[in-house]
Amino acid sequence: MNLPNLLTSLRFVMIPFYVAVFAKGHLIPAFLVVALAGVTDVLDGYIARRSGQVTAIGMMLDPLADKLMFITVIISLLAADFLSWAAAGAIFLRDLGMIAGGLFFHFRGKQTVPANWMGKLTTVLFYIGIMLVFFKAPFAELYLWGAIAFSFITSIMYILMFKALNKKGLPKQQPPATL
Repeated sequence: MNLPNLLTSLRFVMIPFYVAVFAKGHLIPAFLVVALAGVTDVLDGYIARRSGQVTAIGMMLDPLADKLMFITVIISLLAADFLSWAAAGAIFLRDLGMIAGGLFFHFRGKQTVPANWMGKLTTVLFYIGIMLVFFKAPFAELYLWGAIAFSFITSIMYILMFKALNKKGLPKQQPPATL
């Protein structure tokens, strides 16, 4: 267990804590938990790459922690009528499609496309959108739809990169041997 993996694990612990705080109607503390999760996401990746502590378990758990936190937040905002069913459905469709596609191709031995600036920007746009929804900004849903549209464009770009990468017939990338 290294520091990046510890930070990733902390995000899993934050999920039930977020739910408890949000369910009690404490919006600012709930949002702060989400923001802290975002900070730990940035830190764990930065520390892992910078210090050579990228591990197979970290590469698996990091995106899982991110998706579980994000899905939990979207469900809570939907349940509290902060978010429309259409927006939540579009977000779920995109995320579940990315997860299912990634798993399907991973288990078929295909190379995966690492996160790039568009994926990172999508995450930032979603965090801003969540903040706007939390604090009921009048344009929050419109902004979120912009982030959703950008996320679908990003997904299309990832699919095209995935196809190009795997068309070359390169062997599947092996994760580092360290845990």
